[in-house]
Amino acid sequence: MPLTLGDFPHEVQVAFFVYGYLSDRYEGMSGTYMGKDWGIVEFLFDVHKIKDKVLTLYFCKVIEMEAVKISSEKSEARRKADDRKATSSAGSGKTYTHNVQG
Repeated sequence: MPLTLGDFPHEVQVAFFVYGYLSDRYEGMSGTYMGKDWGIVEFLFDVHKIKDKVLTLYFCKVIEMEAVKISSEKSEARRKADDRKATSSAGSGKTYTHNVQG
């Protein structure tokens, strides 16, 4: 049975809550996921009156680390699939010759 948010301690639930508010950052040209933009985290802690900021931030960073790892693995799998597709389609085409008389 998969875990639900309610299966985690309160501090982890709060970390997921804060993490969900943070916007995603992507690398410019390649579109690679770089993690969250942490610029507003202190504001979120203050607005939601989070008492244990250090522990909440720790759990947020653990969540981000796993998210980046999963995103990287998916990206690598897509790249390998594209490479296999390009390699297999390059060798399967017919070669045509043209008889040009002048």
